[in-house]
Amino acid sequence: MDLALTLVGQDAEVSRLASDRAQAGLAACGLSVKSASALGPTAWDLTFEAFDLAGLKAVVRSALGDLPVDLALQPLAGRRKRLLLADMDSTIIACECLDELADFAGRKAEVSAITERAMRGELEFEGALRERVAMLAGLPEAELERAYAERVRLNPGARTFVATLAASGAHCVLVSGGFDVFTRRVAVEAGFHEDRANRLLVSEGRLTGEVAEPILGREAKLATLVSEAARLGLDLSQTAAIGDGANDLAMIEAAGLGLAYRAKPVVAAQADAQIDHADLTAALYFMGFSETEFVRD
Repeated sequence: MDLALTLVGQDAEVSRLASDRAQAGLAACGLSVKSASALGPTAWDLTFEAFDLAGLKAVVRSALGDLPVDLALQPLAGRRKRLLLADMDSTIIACECLDELADFAGRKAEVSAITERAMRGELEFEGALRERVAMLAGLPEAELERAYAERVRLNPGARTFVATLAASGAHCVLVSGGFDVFTRRVAVEAGFHEDRANRLLVSEGRLTGEVAEPILGREAKLATLVSEAARLGLDLSQTAAIGDGANDLAMIEAAGLGLAYRAKPVVAAQADAQIDHADLTAALYFMGFSETEFVRD
């Protein structure tokens, strides 16, 4: 089976060193690299023939040592995906919107502590969401606009990541356990085709402290992946999913390429690849795109 090992660093020197070390590690296992090409200044793609993905990933990680490099090892064929599902909070954007709303309500420390536990998989998501939203009861609806304007920023590489996939023909869906008042705007800003999220309930201009049912959580994200793939006539191997928290884990495990972005340990351990050092364009390199194909503003 032809495999592709993609290495993405933060600068050209580190990436080239990573390529050299990886090739040496593979050679020590008796594997011959068929091609080594630079996908961009900070990304290298190595192709070779082998069968033991799990064992080889450990070999490569050992060869890389402590180099700050992200890697993906996968079959060469079918790397470019035709459906993307992406989490929003702490993945496409740099904050947790619920935590920021709680800051305006004077409850950020309490809410953030629950968020952290839920994202690590220590709490059931739906119950944790209801508990946190209840702490927002009475918050003026106008604070939603303030939170978006002051706190919501796209993570580095987000627009290029989504725009490039969309230009290649992939359908891109922003799917969040957060709230539609934010996903609607982030989806437009980042270039997603559609968005799915929860809805905060409002009465007389203030949050009621409740969220509309049913809650979009872990299983709903998985169901969205499956239903969207079926609608588009795709096998799940043709899909990608990216996220950072435990409620993303089911879709990450089911997707053809499951990506963990700055993720909690429980998620990183199960993902096909982790992005811990580079920006979100690393996912494009993992799919075999070269920088010359990137769609930038």
